[in-house]
Amino acid sequence: MLGRLAPYRLRLLFRGAFLFLALATLGMALYVLYDEKQRGVRDYREGFAKTRDQIAARLRHPAGQLALLNPQAGSAHSTPLHPVLLPFAALDFDDRHKVQTAVEMAGCLIQYEDGATICVAIGNNPWAGGFIYVAGSFASARLVPHRIGDRRLDGAHRLRVAVSLRGQHHRWVAPFEQPGSAVPAPREGLRGRLTGFVETGGDYARARPVREFRGWIWQSPHCLGVDRRDGDPRCERRVFYSLRLPLGALRDDLFHKDRPKWPPADLDEIDVRIQAYAPGNGPPLFDSNRGDATRPFALADLESLLLPGESLRIRKASASQDLVRLTGEADPTGTGSAVLARLIRGLPVPGYDAPIEATEAIATPAGRYLLRLEGDVHGVDRRLNAVATRLSGFVGVILLALALAWAVMELGIMRRIGRLTRRAQALSQNVQATGGLERFDLSDARGSDELGILGSCLHDLLQRVKQDVARERIRTEQEKDLWHAVGHEIMSPLQSLMALHGGADDPGARYIHRMQRAVKVLYGSASPSEAFEASPVQVRPLDLAAFLRTVAENAPFAGVENVRLASTGGPVRVQADEHSLEDVITHVLRNADRYRTPGSPITLTLNTTESAAEVVIHNAGPPIPESLTGRIFEYGVSDQPEAGANGNRGQGLFVARTYMAKMGGTITAANVADGVEFVLTLPRLTRPATR
Repeated sequence: MLGRLAPYRLRLLFRGAFLFLALATLGMALYVLYDEKQRGVRDYREGFAKTRDQIAARLRHPAGQLALLNPQAGSAHSTPLHPVLLPFAALDFDDRHKVQTAVEMAGCLIQYEDGATICVAIGNNPWAGGFIYVAGSFASARLVPHRIGDRRLDGAHRLRVAVSLRGQHHRWVAPFEQPGSAVPAPREGLRGRLTGFVETGGDYARARPVREFRGWIWQSPHCLGVDRRDGDPRCERRVFYSLRLPLGALRDDLFHKDRPKWPPADLDEIDVRIQAYAPGNGPPLFDSNRGDATRPFALADLESLLLPGESLRIRKASASQDLVRLTGEADPTGTGSAVLARLIRGLPVPGYDAPIEATEAIATPAGRYLLRLEGDVHGVDRRLNAVATRLSGFVGVILLALALAWAVMELGIMRRIGRLTRRAQALSQNVQATGGLERFDLSDARGSDELGILGSCLHDLLQRVKQDVARERIRTEQEKDLWHAVGHEIMSPLQSLMALHGGADDPGARYIHRMQRAVKVLYGSASPSEAFEASPVQVRPLDLAAFLRTVAENAPFAGVENVRLASTGGPVRVQADEHSLEDVITHVLRNADRYRTPGSPITLTLNTTESAAEVVIHNAGPPIPESLTGRIFEYGVSDQPEAGANGNRGQGLFVARTYMAKMGGTITAANVADGVEFVLTLPRLTRPATR
């Protein structure tokens, strides 16, 4: 099966790569959706817990308790003012710092654009009296006090107070009065009381102050503007005041009922208006009914903390109905794709379907309040769907680009590659037959693009190959003729030399036989490497120790001087061809002689084991370069420039390895501390040879 698919594997790889890219794009998008959903669920649960803690913390603060005690304040307009129930029993209105700290901490101050503030409230203890407390501030020039005995009140700074309750209307005028003995220091502000008179609009000569009406006023010694100084007519200072307003209707409710209900049920129907006037009949410095008032924190403000789908219910512990129910605003991101919605909904995220809710208890002076916060983790799907819908277009564009790229390359490249593949298969089959190249043609694969240029180059290359094959055939025939001629001319003189040195005890006969054998090896071969590889080797028992002694003694005749043989001991019998082994050692000795340090000896050492014998040839000299360590036994490899011109064809060590392999041995070379060692290993005969 794999063999049949081998010609198509590149095309399969190409198409599989595009398929893999498409699947990887879809898989990456799916994994991103899963990871984002998992992160979204985890982040939502963490955010839900933070929202619960934030809401509980805000409601435990006095400002939050004020909102709990006055749940109706959030739906009412900022003006006209209505009293709110404080989380305190009463206000110590005589002490500026205490009353200012209390109203700021409670968060009941209503802010105006010019910096003025006001708080209208009642205490949560009914037995502190049926009073309405008013505290606030405004900016004014230096306060002008009312002098005792003046018939009119418009010559001093004053407050006008109006209260509407159950069809009754109460109006007071409270001028600023400064005690006669109170002389303020230069760096201290003014302090005085606000004496309340029932407003008549005329002569107050015989008017008596309202007994239960109490008020104090304080003015800062510093100008509000940093560029203004004391004495500047434009210098305005911050004025803070505190009032206690007596209302008989509220006191009557306390003393005419067995179990008074506090706060009053119609608290949000009590209208209070405060106006501050400078001396004269000009417009008021401050009017609490101005339209630029900003109401304080209310329960409705908690809605901004809720995410879409979340709901908050608050009720009193002793009641069964909710005081307020808030829900998060609708998700503005939109619905997204229905297909993606189903896909995202089906992603298996642990804990996704578990309900999310939390409860808290808030203790206030008026009792305990219970909070129940319910979450909606499905909002993660909606938000993720909206984002995924916007990004799905990019994924679609990527997939479309992959499809277009595949189509272009399939039609413009792969079809032509397939045609070239079929031609190449036909070439492989035709080359095995005689004259196959002549029948193969690539002229129709030419073109102007890259593949066309490749087809043209292959066509031209094929023509060159045809020509080179023809020339190589002619050259091979010529080389064979040359080797025949050279061998014929050398064999005749060698036959004459054998006649002169044919004796068995003649040393020259040994070398004449080697020359005849070398000529016979090369005679009739196409190349020297093929000749050496095809040469026959006659392996017979050989005494390696005696053989090495003979080689060492005859080394000077081969042109290698100062060859020393270490002690060999007794006979060492191996299986080898005597002439081939002598050629091997002679080639190694000549190589060692070429590289050894001048005057240093070449040492032959015979080492034996039970199964093998090793001949170690050592010479002192430079090491073998690292670039040639694994290549010195290859044919034609030499480190000498112009080796062929100097008679060195790089075939000596190739011949040595070839002959050693034919005799069943090995040859290796290694760098040692003081030079190079060649190790020749031959199998050892363990028994005497039988005849």
